[in-house]
Amino acid sequence: MISTMTLQIMNSTSHPLHLCHLKKSTLIINRLYILFHSIAILILIFFRISSILTLFHSKNQPLIPHLLIFISELTLSFLWFLNQSFYWRPVTRTVFPERLPEDDQLPPIDIFICTADPRAEPPLGVMNTVISAMALNYPAEKLSVYLSDDGGCPVTLEAMREALKFAKMWVPFCKKYGVKTICPEAYFTSEEDVDEAMVDSHEFGADKHRIKEEYKLFAQKVTRMSESESCIPNKDHSAIVEVMVDESMHDQRKMPLLVYVSREKRPSHPHHFKAGALNALLRVSSLISNSPYILGLDCDMYCNNKNSAREAMCFHLDPNLSSSLAFVQFPQTFHNISKHDIYESQLRCFFKTFWLGMDGIKGPCLSGTGYYLKREALYELPLTQEDINLMEVKQCFGSSNEFIRSLFKKYNAKVLDCEKDLFDESLQEAKHLASCAYEDDTKWGNEVGFRYFSVTEDFYTSIHTHCKHWISVYHMPSRPTFLGSCITNLNDALIQSTRWSAGLMEVGLSRFSPIIYGPTRMPILQSFCYAWLALFPTAFISLWILATIPFLSLLSHITIYPKVTDPFFLVFLYVFVLSNLQHMREIHSIGASLQTWKYEQRVWMIKGITSHLYGSTHAIMEKLGVKEANFLPTNKVVNEDEVKLHQMGIYNFQTSSIFLVPLCSLVTLNLLAFVVGIIQIVLHGEYVDAIFIQTFLTFYIALMGYPVLEGMMLRKDKGRIATKVSCYSLIFSVFVLSFGRFLVAY
Repeated sequence: MISTMTLQIMNSTSHPLHLCHLKKSTLIINRLYILFHSIAILILIFFRISSILTLFHSKNQPLIPHLLIFISELTLSFLWFLNQSFYWRPVTRTVFPERLPEDDQLPPIDIFICTADPRAEPPLGVMNTVISAMALNYPAEKLSVYLSDDGGCPVTLEAMREALKFAKMWVPFCKKYGVKTICPEAYFTSEEDVDEAMVDSHEFGADKHRIKEEYKLFAQKVTRMSESESCIPNKDHSAIVEVMVDESMHDQRKMPLLVYVSREKRPSHPHHFKAGALNALLRVSSLISNSPYILGLDCDMYCNNKNSAREAMCFHLDPNLSSSLAFVQFPQTFHNISKHDIYESQLRCFFKTFWLGMDGIKGPCLSGTGYYLKREALYELPLTQEDINLMEVKQCFGSSNEFIRSLFKKYNAKVLDCEKDLFDESLQEAKHLASCAYEDDTKWGNEVGFRYFSVTEDFYTSIHTHCKHWISVYHMPSRPTFLGSCITNLNDALIQSTRWSAGLMEVGLSRFSPIIYGPTRMPILQSFCYAWLALFPTAFISLWILATIPFLSLLSHITIYPKVTDPFFLVFLYVFVLSNLQHMREIHSIGASLQTWKYEQRVWMIKGITSHLYGSTHAIMEKLGVKEANFLPTNKVVNEDEVKLHQMGIYNFQTSSIFLVPLCSLVTLNLLAFVVGIIQIVLHGEYVDAIFIQTFLTFYIALMGYPVLEGMMLRKDKGRIATKVSCYSLIFSVFVLSFGRFLVAY
């Protein structure tokens, strides 16, 4: 049963621009599950405490295994408690873009697209994203597209010039025929999706053929450029700002404005990764277009829903919501997701579950791409021109008078119409704003703009935005709004997860940790959501304990769980079964297959054992000043062999030994322990009562790790686990057994 709550948003004709829907049946199920599961967890904690106290006095078994298992259970219970905030009040939304004001009354939008390395992010894919953004169903004169090239590569700049030439043909074609798939690469490789009335049109057929041929020429040019020796990143160069102007166009504003920005890079100067690039775009765009709203996109995340800007404006233009609304977040979706999503690349739990729950509180977390953000929300002070202290403003925003003036302007609509001298002067000032030294002794990255403290700049910026009482909205239309390229191999999945874990833990271990910084500044449930996001990598503690202590105890004839005949056994069984049934129900509710449950369980274990451990360690070392933060863009280059394995649902184990060795060792050791447990049960049938849970745990881990065993022993293809990795795993296994047997003896 779904009840609809009409928000207090009425336009001039008293019709809402959007509605919010609360699924009461889901809410009731979630809250009942939270209640009963909480009771079961409290009973388990009581069992552990009483068992440990009994052992402490009787000393008939080693105490350390029980203490470690208790630590793992407490860690998982704490994370579970925080995680339930996402399920407290999930909502969905509906928009009515046809009720928006006329085009001339719509606000302008700046579109920020970031790329960092042309070798990992092919220029042709980046240009497809740029062109798709230019083709949005929005007044062309109110769109300005900015590309931040952090690689400073001349190939990217030249590709931008070629993209403008092609966009002059592509954008009018999309508008004329109502093309839905506005990314040219996606359009020409998929079924045509224009209005049915146009399908039999001779004019449409001729235009489509002409545009397709032009796209082939464009793609060939860009591909040739990207294969040249000059297609390498430059980490030592001056700022470059180029407003793309086509002299053959009589009226430049018939097309969206296109601007190339490559901020100054010097090896000796910190550049703050993506957050630094976004802040440079914020400043440069303030002199050129200064639109009140910003669409943020990753370079591989092309626009798939041409109406996304209008749908976002249904929230931003609500008079009762607009003053407090910071951003509208759309989900990340991917065009190359396999039906076997073995790496959990689509991040289902975040974009189809968690963000819906946060939207029912005060809004979701900023997610790095696919958001329509209010520019004002990134500025620390509610600036007004009255009673302004110029020195304080310059200490905050920097020394540029032109930039400070832009803070009080709504929109620089005439940037291309001004005199050449004035235009050149503005470009020089824009280059100054993109220089390395501009942010020195200012509050950029600390209190202004995107925040620098963590490599997960979106998460950290989002916390501070919500702590300043801004709200956000999550909108998930039926047609995917933006489509990107998902990860298709284990190596990229683990590297990305390690980077995210390090960034999140940086925040979780700081004074800005949501668990202590958030409750007094935002709703308690929202602070719990942020706390879970910041601390969920700590699950590696529990996973390492559960992957080692039960099998070590089993090999040492130590029982750490209740017997099957013990009433507490039913509580353990209840927690395991109910949590998995809830997970399956959640997956089934969005129409996914139960295989998704298996893939998500497996990926959670793999990442917990590897990337969450290394990411958390990296964050701790950085906190201690031992290591500096680093950032590597995820590889977007298509590898046909990887894609084939991904589509078949076969893991590609071509990754670092640092990931594979512990993984292979723990899966193999648990399989060994399971065999030993079965032998003990066969030889001593009465023993099953005492070791059933431990034996089942080793079986469950070995079962979830079956692809690892297959990669070690059965596979012969390129994606198998190398023999030398298996040898390293054997050595590591001996170490785990030796040290572990010593550990569980006390």
